[in-house]
Amino acid sequence: MAVKDSTPDQGAGSSPNGAAPGIVQRPLTQPADGAKPQSPPNLTPDQQAKYETVLKTVSSWATVPIKAEKNAPTEPITDDERMWLTRECILRYLRASKWNIFEAETRLQKTLTWRREYGLDKLTSEYISIENETGKQVIMGYDIHARPCLYLLPSNQNTERSDRQIQHLVFMLERVIDLMGPDQETLALLVNFKETKSGENASVGQAKQTLDILQNHYPERLGRALVINVPFLIWGFFKLITPFIDPNTREKLKFNEDLREHVPASQLMKPVGGELEFKYDHSIYWPALNELAQQRRDAYRERWIQGGKQIGEYENFLKGVDIPSVSQDTNTSVTGATSSS
Repeated sequence: MAVKDSTPDQGAGSSPNGAAPGIVQRPLTQPADGAKPQSPPNLTPDQQAKYETVLKTVSSWATVPIKAEKNAPTEPITDDERMWLTRECILRYLRASKWNIFEAETRLQKTLTWRREYGLDKLTSEYISIENETGKQVIMGYDIHARPCLYLLPSNQNTERSDRQIQHLVFMLERVIDLMGPDQETLALLVNFKETKSGENASVGQAKQTLDILQNHYPERLGRALVINVPFLIWGFFKLITPFIDPNTREKLKFNEDLREHVPASQLMKPVGGELEFKYDHSIYWPALNELAQQRRDAYRERWIQGGKQIGEYENFLKGVDIPSVSQDTNTSVTGATSSS
């Protein structure tokens, strides 16, 4: 059983900071009753062997390149990077690489280098805050498979095109990952183009850069992408970027569907067909989101330390599920892997 979040849940009947009864202004902390993650298939013996090979390789990494260029200088691998290399992380890269060992190892190292070069540690809530002042990206509720929902609302655009707009999305992806519960590795992306003007949309260049980041450095993280109120001009935009979208990602894209088929009405915002009365107030939502995410990260790190700072640690253990750490699990092989995913 998972350790419960210490932050009180905010349901439809709460009245935070003087808001009208029923209005929600902070992120929800738990999925709706009945929302359950989909169970991944067990690993085959061949997949298990490939996982153990990659685990052995990444466990031997003492340094990581600091730039994505040939013969780039390296620096010692950090605790944060070792903690990032969980069992499930390695498996995500193996699945994304179609179980090609060399490709998975290469991609894992490239992502570690990208995270250094991109400067994820510099993407603080204070630096990103201006981008979200109008609530153009909101993490709110969970879908029917207990995936946290990230809303993209282009009509709320408030800044000129810049690198920080893409950094904003990366920051929010990291916060969504913080809020993923046990047995959950993916998110639901909800994009509402209602009342969006052409000047508020990302350029093709921005879209390609975003796709590159998502596909190369957040593989197997998108569970569902639900796009609604797609105007004619946006259809043309999607046609332009479709060639750059991985086929597996394209299969997860759904256009103009009833969102209540994917998200419980109680956790779906009213403007997109749900029952949740959500009102964005940056002074309330932004600190609440970041405080909740920080609490989750702190608890995750504490569990990693308790487990012996192991590469290949179980994400469920780190999320507070009452299971042994990989170093204590008597059912693991010498490399610290189990036979199920």
